[in-house]
Amino acid sequence: MRVAGAVKLVVAVSIFLLTFYVISQVFEIKMDTNLGNLFARSALEAAARPTKPPRYKCGISKACPEKHFAFKMASGAANVVGPKICVEDNVLMSGVKNNVGRGINIALVNGKTGQALDTKFFDMWGGDVAPFIDFLKSIQDGTIVLMGTYDDGATKLNEEARKLIAELGSTSITNLGFRDNWVFCGGKGIKTKSPFEQHIKNNKDTNKYEGWPEVVEMEGCIPQKQD
Repeated sequence: MRVAGAVKLVVAVSIFLLTFYVISQVFEIKMDTNLGNLFARSALEAAARPTKPPRYKCGISKACPEKHFAFKMASGAANVVGPKICVEDNVLMSGVKNNVGRGINIALVNGKTGQALDTKFFDMWGGDVAPFIDFLKSIQDGTIVLMGTYDDGATKLNEEARKLIAELGSTSITNLGFRDNWVFCGGKGIKTKSPFEQHIKNNKDTNKYEGWPEVVEMEGCIPQKQD
């Protein structure tokens, strides 16, 4: 009886161990399969996830080459939203900064360092053009000059003021009229006409706003002044 009992015990233990072994093997295979599926799914999701596009200075569409300054600017919208001027990721003028106004808004930037030198606006509707002319004459050679209109930037402009702006590289300044939208980037001492200029005429048939044309925007890369 004792021998038979021992045999039964051995058989029972063997069956238990065999069952445990089989179950552990099956479980291990399922675990490996589940983990494999999990990692594969994660890799596919990561590949399918859209990558965030790179951001360039001032939000321009592409990076500027070496020894160039990134800039982006916009004219005012009617007489409601002021212009905006950004250089090298620094917003120099905007409605948020509360340093823009009716007329011509102007920012001066060091042509070698890209650092802001001055910002001002001159009322060309109800103001006097003389202070604007004095300011234009005071600009030093090698200075980058950025201008944008807000509301009306032309009524008080006279021939002298237009000539001084033309000498900075503008071609459209001679045709700038009442409530036209205009943005311009040039420089003191420039030898050629600037490629950075946008101008939209005030035309009641095509105006986006009642009495004003649509906003003009412009971006680009300004060559650094070399010694």
